[in-house]
Amino acid sequence: MELEQRRIAILVDNVYQEMEVWYPYYRMQEAGAEVVTVGAEAGKIYTSKLGYPVRSDRTYAEASWRDFDGVIIPGGYAPDHIRRHPEAIQFVDDMLRNGRVVAAICHGPWVLCSCPAFKGKGARVTGFFAIKDDLINAGAVYSDAEVITDSNVITSRKPEDLPAFCRAIIHALTRARAAA
Repeated sequence: MELEQRRIAILVDNVYQEMEVWYPYYRMQEAGAEVVTVGAEAGKIYTSKLGYPVRSDRTYAEASWRDFDGVIIPGGYAPDHIRRHPEAIQFVDDMLRNGRVVAAICHGPWVLCSCPAFKGKGARVTGFFAIKDDLINAGAVYSDAEVITDSNVITSRKPEDLPAFCRAIIHALTRARAAA
């Protein structure tokens, strides 16, 4: 399996988009990765837009970039909650700075807009069209595309892009292993 001995964090909070948590969760597991859900409180149940539950395995404060090969930031309105936690921003920022894979879909790139390592860098990204201005105002170059990979940042627009999004994540994590 191409992601054996890889560990991936998925950030969770209330009002997440169901498919954008569970599709990558199971796809990364299927590829052999250990997947850890990370939220503001360990053991807390967060509910999706439709009420589907996900339990966080650990807190943002417990998550260290050293322990993960990548992080996935799902959409829905959860990213607006996630970025209110300085520990979450620090975790993602550390992942960015240290070359770990940072993948965000739909509204997920909102979290990137709050990261100093992302702001003003001119990263090429995509995301849900409603956050286009936020991404541009953070200094990114926005394109309406299924998936965009720019260095260690992978972004997609919506649930329909999940197959391409997950392929890009797996490719990036596999490439990172080959380089190590």
